[in-house]
Amino acid sequence: MKRIHIIALIIIAVAIGFIISLVGDYSQYEDFTAAKKAPDHVYQVVGTLVKEKPLQYDALKDPNYFSFWMKDNKGQQCQVVFTGSKPQDFERTESIVLTGKMKGDEFFASQILMKCPSKYRNDQLQVSKYTANI
Repeated sequence: MKRIHIIALIIIAVAIGFIISLVGDYSQYEDFTAAKKAPDHVYQVVGTLVKEKPLQYDALKDPNYFSFWMKDNKGQQCQVVFTGSKPQDFERTESIVLTGKMKGDEFFASQILMKCPSKYRNDQLQVSKYTANI
């Protein structure tokens, strides 16, 4: 084989390895139980807002602290802390997707995606996305 063929095969092998490593980073939706088992791993948790429990947000005291309770798809409730401002119309959300990590008994979210019924226009869904650094 010529030297150019060997170099091309090495480049192809490296590219395949890179693509495989990216596919391994894609996470599926989990629940709070799975997030508690591996607190160092970043999870995406889908659920709904627990409207019976209070939201904690005071823009004058600390505008970068927002806390609420969420119930995952398996029914487990957990307190969520988001280090960012409270998203607009958060109480009206239909479904929430959180990205973050468990720390103790609280889920620290770095990103909140909301699905709000008020955001529907012409049968299209607009998803609000909020991020914070944790």
